[in-house]
Amino acid sequence: MVILTQAEIAERVGQSAAEEFAGFYEQYLPKVYRYISYRISDTHTAEDITSVVFEKALTKFKSFSPEKASFSTWIFTIARNTLTDHFRTSGKTQTVFGDNPVGTAKQENSPEELSESGEEIKLLQSYVSRLSSVEQEIISLKFGAEMTNRQIAKSLGMTESNIGIIIFRAVRKLRDDFRGGPGE
Repeated sequence: MVILTQAEIAERVGQSAAEEFAGFYEQYLPKVYRYISYRISDTHTAEDITSVVFEKALTKFKSFSPEKASFSTWIFTIARNTLTDHFRTSGKTQTVFGDNPVGTAKQENSPEELSESGEEIKLLQSYVSRLSSVEQEIISLKFGAEMTNRQIAKSLGMTESNIGIIIFRAVRKLRDDFRGGPGE
């Protein structure tokens, strides 16, 4: 992982653009990492892919145009394409979130609570893996990246109402699976 100094960033994209990119970086790094960690179970690989996403964004930042798309749409398009490249080159299948996705609190719980929570997470992972790839992608963007339906729609080139319907149906499938309903 190559870490650029502030001077190198400024030299690459211009000082005001570097400051703008640094602001976007601080705002979107946690969201992009959570999105990727929902799709990659290995923490180190998720970190590496996140750094590749921002390296690509930095090198292409001069071509970013807020008139064409929001930064959120732009960076998550880069993240999705980078993940697709990773899965294609590694030959690995996609997973839907690791053992402790970012954003889930590690609290001091009793061993029984931790065990029960771990079992529920594994059960949820198995249920989510049954969803279609589109549903998995949308669930990762909604809950991993904390994107709105509008942002997801723009990012995927779908309508906002279609995103809402897919989320509703996917969540209903997951709820039914947990209850032992249809699909179980």
